[in-house]
Order: sequence, then C-alpha cells, then structure tokens
Amino acid sequence: MIGRYSDEMTFDYIMNRMLESVPDTVDKREGSIIYDALAPAAAELVKCYMELDVVMDETFVDTASLQYLMLRCKERGVAIQGETAAVIEGVFTPSSVELTAGLRFNCDEVNYVVTEKISAGHYKLEAETLGTVGNKYTGLLLPIQTVNGLETAQIAAVLIPAEDGDTTDTLRGKYYASIDGEAFGGNVADYREKVNAITGVGGVKVYPVWNGGGTVKLTIIASDFTAPSTELISKVQTAIDPEGNQGEGLGLAPIGHTVTVAGARYADIAITTNITFATGWAWSSAQSQVESAVKTYFAELAKIWADSATTVVRISQIETHLLALDCVVDVEDTAINGSVKNIELAADEIPRLGSIGGAT
Repeated sequence: MIGRYSDEMTFDYIMNRMLESVPDTVDKREGSIIYDALAPAAAELVKCYMELDVVMDETFVDTASLQYLMLRCKERGVAIQGETAAVIEGVFTPSSVELTAGLRFNCDEVNYVVTEKISAGHYKLEAETLGTVGNKYTGLLLPIQTVNGLETAQIAAVLIPAEDGDTTDTLRGKYYASIDGEAFGGNVADYREKVNAITGVGGVKVYPVWNGGGTVKLTIIASDFTAPSTELISKVQTAIDPEGNQGEGLGLAPIGHTVTVAGARYADIAITTNITFATGWAWSSAQSQVESAVKTYFAELAKIWADSATTVVRISQIETHLLALDCVVDVEDTAINGSVKNIELAADEIPRLGSIGGAT
C-alpha cells in the first residue's frame, strides 16, 4: 500500500469489500438488512485505519510529535532539555547592605530570588520564571519585600542564560546528530554532546591535542549566542574536568584527558557606509533600526559559530540586511574596520557591533 491507510480505506471501499463476501443471492442494496448490519463495522474500520495512520506517524522520528519523539530519544540516551532558569548578577547600593538568600526582586514580568553573595554589593539572583524571558541584561530590580537601607538595585549581567527547552525540531535534530556523529569515550562527538547538554551552553568547539597529548580545549558560547560569563565557563570546567584535579576523571572527561574550557570572544566591528534614506527618514530617526539590522546579522553568525571553522563578516550581507529596512533606499561604500573587504574572524571570535556611521 502506498500513501496513508485512510486515503485508500474509505467507507465505500471497505463496504464493497465486505459485501463481496456476501452471496449474490442476498439483497445487498443500501438499506437492506445485510448492508445495515455491515455499515457500523465498516465505519469503525475506517476509524481504525485513521488511527493506524497516527500510529505510523508517531513510530518514525521524522514524523513523530514531541511526546513520542521524547520516547524515541530515550532509546538512544539523547538528553532532553527542559526549560531552565536564568541566573543574573544584581548590583545593590550602598554596598554595605547585606542581602539574605531568599529575598525576592522584580523586573518587568519576572521575579528573581537572591541565591548567594558574589562580593560587596553584588549578588546572584535566579529567575522564578523558567525560560529565556528571564534573560535580562539590564533593568531596575524592585524589592518585593522591604530591604532596610537599600537605595538602588539593578541587573548588571546574565551569568547563566536560561533556555526555553527543546522543541520538536530541536529534539529531532539532536536525535539525528546522535546517529551522524556517534559519541563514545571522549571523542569529539562525545564532548559536543556532553557540553551542549549543560544548562547555559549554546554551542562548543572542540580542539583535541591542542597543547600536547591528552589535552583538550573546549571553547563555548552561551545559549543566547553571546560570549559566556566567567561563571558559565567555570561551571562547564567543573562539570567536565574540575580544576585542581584535571586528568583524574572526576568530571565527565575520561581519565587522562586534561581539559581547558574557554569562552568565545567578541570582535568589535566598526562599520562605515553611505545610506540613502526613504523620504521622511534621516539618520537620527533610523539609527536604531540600522543598528538592529546589523546586530541581527551578527546574531545569525553567532548561531552558526560552533559549526563553522571560522566566521566571515561579509559586506554584502550587511548591505542586504540594511536594504531590507523600509527606511533604506540604497547602500553603498560599506567598509568593515576601515577595509572594503570581508573580514575573517579568529576561530574563537564572534562579531559585535562597535560603531556604525557615515550614513547620509
């Protein structure tokens, strides 16, 4: 049978097959006793074939829904990422104010709870709401409970970005990746699988034998595709190969592997370009849109950084993203860091907009 069962196994098709088994000496016309007796069974069989289509879809990874795809992933030991909570750094003044763990603060629609002290006036806070909604890099923190002596409180940085959890598409990609690159005993695929499963990590580049036999370097990017915080780098280092006991197999790395974890670094990009704006627009009114378009392109590069040997910032792509804006009519004479050529970043660098100017 080709195609879906329910496409062929219609009510009329099933009824005709059933009636063919009835002797011709019996009245088989619609409304006859035998027809009316067989009709309910044929209708139920149609439902069964429809359900069989669902079973077939849920059986195979390519068509399974999230619920059943999770079961297939468990068969291969593929880690399923649920929603996680963001960990941020809060700055409080005066620094002499001591906050206790459990104090709650609010920023927009998200509440945060103090978990531990970093230094005077600096504390870690964890979002009570799971998911990327907690990834706030700036903003005022308003105390939910009274804090005597507190004057100001604000978000300074995201230490460990939250993740929204796997979707059907991302989980399906993990399943296929587990087949395409078999992870085993500390090979490159094994490191990628284990590091990517750590909360807050969005990608990793693995450099085996980077500083002699038995050494491995892991360069990570945060799950929001920004340069990772020292907090996240330390977390990954401890999970993979704890400092002070490197090579002893106390982390996820095999015995004998000395692992060094580093973070992707920003490469600041200065752009100059001549923009012809649409009627009614000028640089003063369009600047935020122009900068946002370039940042969107840089974010796209960061998302594929882990799977790319190097990252190339292309003038053509910058101009393409600018031309997609309604306020822009034309773009010319674009240069990156003073050069009219594309720029290839170092292997562990991701682009960050430093400045953009020269618009007309």
